[in-house]
Amino acid sequence: MLAKDEDALICDMAQYYHVFRMQDLPVKTLAILASGLPDDSRIKIAMSPVDTSPQMLMLSMIADRLGILAWMQSKDGAKNRNRPPSIVEAIKNARADRAAKKEIVSFSSGDAFLAAQKRLLGG
Repeated sequence: MLAKDEDALICDMAQYYHVFRMQDLPVKTLAILASGLPDDSRIKIAMSPVDTSPQMLMLSMIADRLGILAWMQSKDGAKNRNRPPSIVEAIKNARADRAAKKEIVSFSSGDAFLAAQKRLLGG
């Protein structure tokens, strides 16, 4: 969990357990508390394949099914056209879209970083 998103774990520990310095806890206690975090905690969502809680995913599935049922009763549904878009698919694709847009930039030296910073800031 620490390797995935340390900041999310720190926030969750503070919110749910009022632990502000994880370093003060024994590793076993920290692991037990971390595994007991709810499914909608920041770190568990960060580690899941979708960016939402299980409850929200279930509600999205219900909305999708209801939309399909209503669509099937329409003229478009009878002719299999204009199918409503899936909310679940949009949620699942959101993380992939964000990951594709992230560009990791590295620098070989501090001078290279400062030159890039100066270029970006227009200096």
